[in-house]
Amino acid sequence: MATQTKKSSGGLLVLFGIILLAQGFGSALTEAAWDTAFGVAALLREAGAPAWTDLVVGVLGCVLLAVAVRRRSTGTAP
Repeated sequence: MATQTKKSSGGLLVLFGIILLAQGFGSALTEAAWDTAFGVAALLREAGAPAWTDLVVGVLGCVLLAVAVRRRSTGTAP
């Protein structure tokens, strides 16, 4: 049972990391190219957050992916 929990939490970290990476950097790119935002970054913009929050969301996705890779390589449980 512990192995299954370990695998699913690692998979969730990867999933959320990829989603935030795409949402953050993708929204920053579409904002720069087409003057429109989407996803999490668009919601943050509507709430009054500054434009650089897109990049923060993307960096958070990178951090989650790095944590997932580190946990997988060291074999530590979450």
